[in-house]
This record gives sequence, C-alpha cells and structure tokens, in this order.
Amino acid sequence: MIVDTGTIISNLEIESLADLRKLSVIEEGFGMKVNKSALARKLNIDRRTVKKYIDGFEKSKTRNRPSRIDGYRETIARLLDDKSKVFCYKSMLYRYLKENHGLDCSESAFRAYISRHDEFDAYFRKARCKYSGGPALARYETEMGKQAQLDWKESMPIVLRGGETVVVNILVLILSYSRFRFYQLSLSRTQDVLFHCMDKAFEAFGGVPEEILTDNMKSIMDEARTEHSGGKVNARFEQFAKDYGFKVRPCMAARPQTKAKVESPMRILDELAAYNGELDYAGLSLKLEEINNRENSRFHKGYQTIPVMALQKEKELLLPLPQDRIRSSYRIQTLDAKVSKTSMVSYMGNQYSVPSKYIGKCLKVQAHDGRLHLYDHGRLVAIHDVTQRKLNYAEEHYVELLSKALPFGEDRLREIAKENLKRIEERYIDGNDIPATYKKP
Repeated sequence: MIVDTGTIISNLEIESLADLRKLSVIEEGFGMKVNKSALARKLNIDRRTVKKYIDGFEKSKTRNRPSRIDGYRETIARLLDDKSKVFCYKSMLYRYLKENHGLDCSESAFRAYISRHDEFDAYFRKARCKYSGGPALARYETEMGKQAQLDWKESMPIVLRGGETVVVNILVLILSYSRFRFYQLSLSRTQDVLFHCMDKAFEAFGGVPEEILTDNMKSIMDEARTEHSGGKVNARFEQFAKDYGFKVRPCMAARPQTKAKVESPMRILDELAAYNGELDYAGLSLKLEEINNRENSRFHKGYQTIPVMALQKEKELLLPLPQDRIRSSYRIQTLDAKVSKTSMVSYMGNQYSVPSKYIGKCLKVQAHDGRLHLYDHGRLVAIHDVTQRKLNYAEEHYVELLSKALPFGEDRLREIAKENLKRIEERYIDGNDIPATYKKP
C-alpha cells in the first residue's frame, strides 16, 4: 500500500490485523483519513474491526477463561504424589483420569495443561525415557500372514488390593502386518506357560503365521544366535513349532531393534502400574484385557491402521490351527477343587494344603512345570511340587491349623509341626500307607 503524505511517500504492507496499528501514526501525525472500507475488503473483515485496531486495540495474549481440567487439579496432584502409583507418560495419566474420574477433554488439551503447570510437568520430565543412541533403523513392512513377533514384559512388581506385591509377566505376541496384538498375564515364564499362552494367541488370531520372530529366551533357545552362530532351538519348542506349522526365527543376541514391532507396544503395559493397590489378580487380568481390546480397536497413526480391521484381511492368509487333540496337549488344564475341612484339596488321588481361610471354598487348580498352582478368583493362594505322597502339607499351612487347636506360642507350634510333618512324610512314602521301616525293596 502506497501512502502519499504530500512530503513523504511510505510503502506500508498491510497483511494482517497487527499491521493496522501502523496506520494510526498516519492518521494522528498527518491528519490523513485511511480508507477503512477498502482495508476491510482486503482483509475480509468488518470495517468496525479495522477502526478498532487502528485506534490501538490489541488482542489479549492470555486467556482468562478457566480450563475444564482445573476441576481435576487436586486429583492430579494426589495421583502424582502417590508413591505406589506410576505414570510413565502423560497419556497414561490422561487415560486413567478418563476411565476412572470422568475426565472429558482431548488428550492434546490435557497434555498442554500439564505442560503449563511446572509442578506436574516436572514429574514427567523426571521420569522421561531418553534416547540412548544406536544405529539408524529402516522401516520394514511385512506381508500378510508372514510373521508374528514374540516377547515377554518381564518381572513387573504390582501391588494388589490387599497390599501384597506380586511379580507378574506379560506375554506379547503381535502380528507384523495388521499389528493385532495378544497380551496374557502370568506369574511365570516357563515353557509350559509359554505354550499355553501362544496357543491362546493363535486362537485369538484365528490362525498361525508362517514364522515367529523371537529373542533368545531360554524356554525357546538352547544356544543363542550370534554373529558367528545360528543358535540352537531346544527340541521341545521345535516340536511345538512343527505341530503348529510355523518356523522359528531367532534374533541376533543383543539386537532388540530387530523385533521393534513388539518392543514398542510393550511400553503401553506400564499403564498397569497406575492401578497399584486397586485391583486383585483377577482384576489385573481384566484390566490387561481392556488395554488389549483398546489398542486393537483404535486407529494407530504410526502405521495408519486399526489392527482389528486389518486382522480381517490378514486372517485369510494365516495357517490353519492344528487339530484339537494336538492343541490340548499344550494347554494347561484348569480344574475345580473344593477345600476339605482339613484345609486340603485333592489332585490325582493325592492331597495338597492351602490356608485354612479357604476351607469350604472351590479353588481353581492348574498343574504345569511339575508344580500344582491353586487360585481363588485369579489370586494365587498356594504352590506345591506334584508328588506321589498322599498328604502334602506346607509348613505354614500346618502351623496355622495347629494354632487353632493348641494353646501354644509360635515357636512351640513350629516345633510340633516339624515333628508331625516328619512322621507324615515317613508314613506316606511313594503314595503308600506304609511306615518307612517297612519300605518296599
């Protein structure tokens, strides 16, 4: 815009509302009138708005309107101050508040709110994971039905509702094309548990991929794969792979980036730590199932798909599941057992003790890896070695039973318990009700 003042010619560029303030100098200093209608048409705004800005109006740079998230400020402070709970990322706190406290806002607005409050933002800056360097990675896409990646989220300490801390493990198996994932909670990572979990994952997929990409976990590899060795798959897992029809593809040792598709979804599992002290073991398993369903059903920007929808295409190219008689040999069977008045449950003709508070209740029994696991509504209450003895008492359970019948202190009760348990062990040898001195040759 060329402005002729009679003595000075100025070239003023009026491209925005902020530029209109420049014209106030011309009107005040030279007594000239600016064509506000022409400016209004140029900027596509009202003529009165042009006049307002020429007269010196400035838009406020700060908003005085309170945020709807302000109502959650005390709750946020309490949660971040709770030493038992862990929120690794702002997104985890956002989902926790949304699911448990009715927070109603977008995640971007919530993240911006946290960033504006130093006392909250400092919590996440302190816990933020930093990139540790390493080689550049090329994105690699896999064809449908070709591959799934396997790993464990290992040894997560979780505080249950009653205050007990359990160390849990989560198997993660994810199809490389559709990114459909399967999470399974477990208290151990033994080979029997691995077979059981993988069978459940294949059932959820609706088939078996051509190959499984895995690290060098002991339940799969007898010898790790290195730069100088192809590694050695153990015989039992090799038979499992043969029965289900997939090939085992171990990664190079110390190269987790090879299976990046399964490494990334592991971070979401840290969300369980936000529920420390709130859930029992069964509730923890249900929460994991909720997370699993949510991640499979939402749109993922990183790979531009909704896994549950992409699975419908990939499922057509998966290998069929083996016959049920083969699958049943790898499944961990769950049985029901009622606790007797002597605080014992029966399994394969022999009896195993549990705490006396379970007398009269029905427990779930699983036998795997040579051990008997007894659960009450998903909570592990006892573990025993599977033996041929008729009676199998844990010392703690037996001492508890004696305390209800004998008026002695704990030291004396333990002494009596050890003596009686020794007699029981001598009497019931190899499943026979025969004293030790008359043991069969």
